Amino acid sequence: MDKKILIVDDQYGIRILLNEIFQKVGYKTYQAANGVQALAIVKDEDPDLVVLDMKIPGMDGLEILKHVKEMDPDIKVIIMTAYGELDMIHEAMDLGAITHFAKPFDIDEIREAVKKEVPLD
Repeated sequence: MDKKILIVDDQYGIRILLNEIFQKVGYKTYQAANGVQALAIVKDEDPDLVVLDMKIPGMDGLEILKHVKEMDPDIKVIIMTAYGELDMIHEAMDLGAITHFAKPFDIDEIREAVKKEVPLD
């Protein structure tokens, strides 16, 4: 069975980069540019993990995280933030995020974190 990852970021370049990284190692990926798209994909595709940017216009990352966890408390969520957003990181962790990465993130570190949380075997 394919392991599925949803990448949620309003920045196209970040979505494409992460999409390529995760597909290369064997994950099935989905992309969303906003909260509405993200929640529709969670509902329809039941991803194993969501990589979620916290700063998204409209529905922000915390709101998306709350909805994702209401839909399926078992979905793992990794958040991405800019430096200095400590309050947001703490709140996201309290809501069930498993870890966080500061942008700009290290590609190898995020790839390893995903592989640890959602092994391909």
